[in-house]
Amino acid sequence: MADTSPGAVSTEPKVYVLLHGCYLGGWSWKLVAEILRSQGHRVLTPTLDGCGERQDQIRPGIDTESQAAEIAHLLRYEDLWDIVLVGTSTGGMVVAKVAETVPERISRLVFVDALLPEDGQCVNEIVAAPPLAYSDDVGMGPSAAQLRARTLAGLDSSIREWAIERVTRHPSRVITKAVQLPRFFQMEWQATVIWCRQSLNPGEKHQRQYASRLGAEWRELDAGHYPFLSAPAELAHQLAM
Repeated sequence: MADTSPGAVSTEPKVYVLLHGCYLGGWSWKLVAEILRSQGHRVLTPTLDGCGERQDQIRPGIDTESQAAEIAHLLRYEDLWDIVLVGTSTGGMVVAKVAETVPERISRLVFVDALLPEDGQCVNEIVAAPPLAYSDDVGMGPSAAQLRARTLAGLDSSIREWAIERVTRHPSRVITKAVQLPRFFQMEWQATVIWCRQSLNPGEKHQRQYASRLGAEWRELDAGHYPFLSAPAELAHQLAM
């Protein structure tokens, strides 16, 4: 019989789809994915259009809806069901749009220090981000100096440099365009929100608001905005609970 006590890790194999946030790619979930796979789970870490190793494909027109459409197609073509769909930062918006599109394939949603706007709301209405080194109608992103001094400052130096080598611009319209979620908050979900206590954005207030609307389980992690890099074992444990 499975252990259902608080904090118990499920021994039943699951299918996880882990979605990254701004400036990252599927690579950013590497440490967490390795732990979950070692426990017998199937784990997919797709890189969103225009990001990571797909940086050469960045172009005007990529937005939350188009990235979510790709992930919805991935779930269909890979014949994936009963999925634990996880998103961090802006990946939370993609999670919501994917779930709205193919709800029958989702068993659980997990938002890890994630953004989740109202229908018709954009990122800039939630988070007042400092100026970036690169920003135009196609893509935006920080410089290596900004990453070291601010964005990734709290990481172990070896992990930080490993990540800096892989950071890319993020499609601008993901940040500047209002997200269309006309049905998401009217649907019922099994959801978990994991707030990272050391993170400044998107902030506790925002995450508690949408957790309340979703009737989501609330959890906390003593980590910054990139727990998949700074605390992969702790985050993997949370995801497997």
